[in-house]
Amino acid sequence: MELRTAASPRDVKTYDTKRLREEFLIDDLFKPDDVKLVYSHIDRIITGSAVPVKAPLALATGDELRAEYFLQRRELGVINIGGEGTVTVDGQTYTLRNRDGLYVGRGSKEVIFASADPANPAKFYLNSCPAHTAYPTVYIRPEDCVRVELGRLEDANHRTICKYILPGQVESCQLVMGMTKLEPGSVWNTMPCHTHDRRMEVYLYFDLPEDAFVMHFMGEGDETRHIVMRNEQAVISPSWSIHSGCGTQAYTFIWGMCGENQDFDDMDGIAMKDLK
Repeated sequence: MELRTAASPRDVKTYDTKRLREEFLIDDLFKPDDVKLVYSHIDRIITGSAVPVKAPLALATGDELRAEYFLQRRELGVINIGGEGTVTVDGQTYTLRNRDGLYVGRGSKEVIFASADPANPAKFYLNSCPAHTAYPTVYIRPEDCVRVELGRLEDANHRTICKYILPGQVESCQLVMGMTKLEPGSVWNTMPCHTHDRRMEVYLYFDLPEDAFVMHFMGEGDETRHIVMRNEQAVISPSWSIHSGCGTQAYTFIWGMCGENQDFDDMDGIAMKDLK
């Protein structure tokens, strides 16, 4: 498990490109036959992936957690962006098609990932955060999720937000997850931008061809920075940072949040005129 420490906005404004990427970019996700996990001190979120090809993969705890098993004190959100696969939780198997999700509650001892077809393996994206109680494991189909359509093509930000894990739909302790898909011709997400000082966020950008990228904007509103994001890369966004992107073409991203509250609309907006 890779460890990332927290960063102060006073320090981040002095970072060069290399340092920004070292601190906030999560690369090398979705490697065949591997479980990749990145533990961030920012609200103790763990971001990762599992790509079972030759054999199933188990979600193992690490020394960093000082736990008997991974979900002893944690909850987990899973969204599959690859071929069909299964997630088996304490002997109960759930089949996840492309874009299907799963919430796994605290106290689940065994989590095993497998692919239906090794030639088209599942790509399980993972977000996990500390949990104070146990909620039931829930299989999530995107067609059953709350959907919100925002923006318009004229502003290059026509997009559909699909909310997977949130209060009133899939209960969790603090984890909130969902997916945003931009329509063809739209390239901007989360603009006008905002911060939410009460929780952090992680973005996973995907549905991008090899020669495309997203300029992910971060930093304080009056001290913005950018990170060039390629397909299937994730980025950590501290609570004090904006989190917005502009791509060379339309794309999709998964957002995961944890922290003080689960109120999706609890945002501190930043006026366009105030960005620097």
